[in-house]
Amino acid sequence: MDRETLTLQQADDDTLTYVETLLERNDLPSQEVRANPDWFYVGYAGTDPVGIAGLERYGANGLLRSVVVEHDAQGNGFGTALCEALETTASADGVETLYLLTTTAAGFFANRGYSEHDRSDVPVSIQQTTEFDSLCPTTATCLKKSL
Repeated sequence: MDRETLTLQQADDDTLTYVETLLERNDLPSQEVRANPDWFYVGYAGTDPVGIAGLERYGANGLLRSVVVEHDAQGNGFGTALCEALETTASADGVETLYLLTTTAAGFFANRGYSEHDRSDVPVSIQQTTEFDSLCPTTATCLKKSL
C-alpha cells in the first residue's frame, strides 16, 4: 500500500462503528464519537479503510486527536498522510494552530513539525475540551504546530 493512494472521508453513520472499534483496539477514548461524528475522518487506501483521525475546530485553534493506522497498514506513510490531510482541512477552515496530546507518539508528531508546548499555555477553548479536561492523563505530552 502506498500513502499516495490515501483518500480522506468524514465519518458517517456507516463508518462510526469502525471509528469506535479502531479507537478501542488502540486504547484510545471513543466516548465522543457518536455525539460528534463530524470530528472524525476515515482514511482509505482504495476502498480499504486504513486509519482514522480526529479534528476539533475552535476558531483559529484546533485539536488534532486520535490519529490511528491499522496495524497491518503501518509503515506505509498513512499516519503522515492522515495528519497532512487534516492539517490541510483545518487550515482551509481558518485554523491557524493545532494542538494535541499524546502518551505514545510525541516523536512521530515532532518529526512532522509539532513542538512541545506547556499544557497550561494552551488556549482556553482547547483546555476546555473533554480530551484535555478528562480523557487524556496530565502526563500526556502537549504539542502544537502553526499551520
